[in-house]
Amino acid sequence: MTIKAQKILTLKECYEKAMTTNALAGEKVAYSDISKLKDENLSKGWLPTLDANGSILYNSSVIDMSSALGSLPNPGIASAIKPLPHEQYKITFDINQTIYDGGVIKSARDLERAELSINEKQTETDLYKLRAQINSFYFSLMLIARQKELLNNYLELINKRISSMQSALINGVIIKSDIDVLTAEKIKLEQQLSENEIRKASLLKILSGLTGTEIDASTEFILPPQTNELTNELIRPELQLFDLRKEQLAAGMKIIESKRMPKAFGFATLGYGNPPGSNFFKDEFAPYYILGAGIKWNIFDWNKSKNEKQVISLQQGIIDNRKNDLTDNLNRLLESKNAEIMSLQSLIATDNELITLRKRITGSAESQYENGTITATEYLNELNSERQAMVNYEIHKINLALARIEYLNISGKEIE
Repeated sequence: MTIKAQKILTLKECYEKAMTTNALAGEKVAYSDISKLKDENLSKGWLPTLDANGSILYNSSVIDMSSALGSLPNPGIASAIKPLPHEQYKITFDINQTIYDGGVIKSARDLERAELSINEKQTETDLYKLRAQINSFYFSLMLIARQKELLNNYLELINKRISSMQSALINGVIIKSDIDVLTAEKIKLEQQLSENEIRKASLLKILSGLTGTEIDASTEFILPPQTNELTNELIRPELQLFDLRKEQLAAGMKIIESKRMPKAFGFATLGYGNPPGSNFFKDEFAPYYILGAGIKWNIFDWNKSKNEKQVISLQQGIIDNRKNDLTDNLNRLLESKNAEIMSLQSLIATDNELITLRKRITGSAESQYENGTITATEYLNELNSERQAMVNYEIHKINLALARIEYLNISGKEIE
């Protein structure tokens, strides 16, 4: 995408473009897809499981009913009963169905959703850090644009002054060195304008890379509106990330509790073997089935669950400490940035007065030079002082806007 000539590119647009085009932006979609697959697998815990099994066994010793019944009065009974086979063959299909799991599956799905929220917020946090880089290049481009404007105005003034001095030189009113002084200043201004263009091209390339947008050299960068109220409320994504981590630990606590709950299950076995099932007196292959239900309850786990809960409680304490530490650091940054804002506001309040004074001084110096009471160098010094006052005003104005934006970014608030 190419930005058309004279397009205005706002700081907020740069944020939005960076958030959508950065390589990290795709992680949120990937994490969402991963979470859906994991949740799908967890939900299948309620579906029956089907396992196929097969085995061949050989028993060195089996029950011999003829020996046990040989002492009976009727020996025919003993001889009619065949010895149990030493070999056992079976192929089975085992079906198991969870009836009640104590809330394990639900807790696991809650934990997975908490992990998704953490991953998404972590990506958002990483992307949020791009704002500081964008601020630096965006406001540098604004400052370069203002400097270029002032340099061109000053160059135009110098060129007009040189033109007027040419006729004065011909008439012998001034000497050649007076023109040389202004010509040297003209060359210096042209060098500064050339440096300005090189610096601008470099910054545009970097900002284009950050935003994933080809930014044209004619694009205009404007000061963001100063309508946001600067409060010390903190809504940084890092702080929200700490809260999500605590929710994840709380979900982990529920899993530990659910593991201690009783579990109920049903099962069925469809088999084919010799002997069939538990009918050891039948020495032939035949189908059979087994149906049943069971309950399992871990009554005592040697305080394993208690220790796991204590670990989670300690981890929650660590998170609280880190969140408090980050909150304190952010508040200190806000205090420092607020002091910077107040200082810049104070400077700007006196800049206009200083510029007015400098214009009067330059006008007086121009009159004195024309009357021959001061040299061209002295006049140029006053002209440079006026220009520097105007440059300082532009720098202070842009730095104030930057400081306010940085204040909002520190607190986690969005700009207009």
